[in-house]
Amino acid sequence: RALSPRPAVAVRCQEGQLAVTVRRDLFGTGRPVRAAELSLGTASCPPLSPNAAQAFVTFVAALHECGSTLQVTPDSLIYRTTLFYKPTRSGNPLIVRATPAEVPIECHYPRRSNVSSGAVHPTWAPFRSTVAAEERLRFSLRLMDDEWSRERLSNGFQLGDSLRFQADVTSEGHVPLRLFVDQCVATATPDRSSSPRYAFIDLGGCLVDSRAEDTGSAFVSPRPRPESLRFLVDAFKFAGDTGNLLYISCHLRVSPAAEAPNSRNKACSFSKASGLWAPLEGTAAICSCCDTGSCPSP
Repeated sequence: RALSPRPAVAVRCQEGQLAVTVRRDLFGTGRPVRAAELSLGTASCPPLSPNAAQAFVTFVAALHECGSTLQVTPDSLIYRTTLFYKPTRSGNPLIVRATPAEVPIECHYPRRSNVSSGAVHPTWAPFRSTVAAEERLRFSLRLMDDEWSRERLSNGFQLGDSLRFQADVTSEGHVPLRLFVDQCVATATPDRSSSPRYAFIDLGGCLVDSRAEDTGSAFVSPRPRPESLRFLVDAFKFAGDTGNLLYISCHLRVSPAAEAPNSRNKACSFSKASGLWAPLEGTAAICSCCDTGSCPSP
C-alpha cells in the first residue's frame, strides 16, 4: 500500500498545550473511524466538535489536562499522554471488525539554555525551533528479510526461526541522533499490559531474551548508522496458548549521537561465550545493571 502523504496522527507541542490531529482513515484501509471512538488521555477527553465532512479529527488540550503525566529530567520536561481508539461493537455481538489501538504521545521541553528577554514564567517556554525539530522525528519498527535488505513481506514464523527487527528514526534539521530500544513487550492480545506478558528487551536496553540458554537473540553489530538499530529474537509462543498471534510493542528513544552510550542509553546483549553482558557501543560497565536489575530509568 502506498504511503500516505500525511501521518495518521500528527502532534504539535506548543508552549502551554498540545494539538493532536488524527486522520479519520486511521489505519489506511479506506474505512474511516468515528470521532466518538477516539479519546485523549486517561481522562478520555473528547475531540473538538467534529465535522463529519472533514478527513481529520482534532484534539487540543493543556499540557496538564486529560490525565497527562509529567517527567522531570535534568535537561527536559516530558509530558506524556495517549490517544485511544476504542471501536464500537458491530451489529453482531459474536464478531468484531476492528481492534482497539493506543498511540503514545510525548512533548519534550528543554530546561536549559532557554533565554528570553521577557520575564521568567512558572513553566518553561521552549525555543520554537526546538519544538519544530521534535515534531519532525519519525520512528519506525520493521520486520526485515534474511539479508536485512527490505521489509519482510510475511509476518508468519515457525518456532526455530529468527525474527529480524530494524528500528529507525528519521529527522529533518535535527542534530545527529543515536537510536535505542528501551523495551519490547510481547503479549497475546493488543493490550501491552495484559497477561501473559514477556518483556524480551527491558531495563532500558537489555535484551534479556539473549540470557536464555537456548536462544541466539542479540543486538546486531555494527549499526547500519547511528539512527538505526537491528536485533535478532528467536521465535517463541506462550506456553499453553492455543492462539497463533503475538503482539509486540516497543518503546524507542533517541539521544544526541555525540553523547557517549551510558547506563541509561545502551544496547546490551548477553554473550554466552564470555558469560558476560556486552554493549553494542561503550564500555562493558554500562551493561552491568542488566543482571542486577538496577538500571536507572531512561
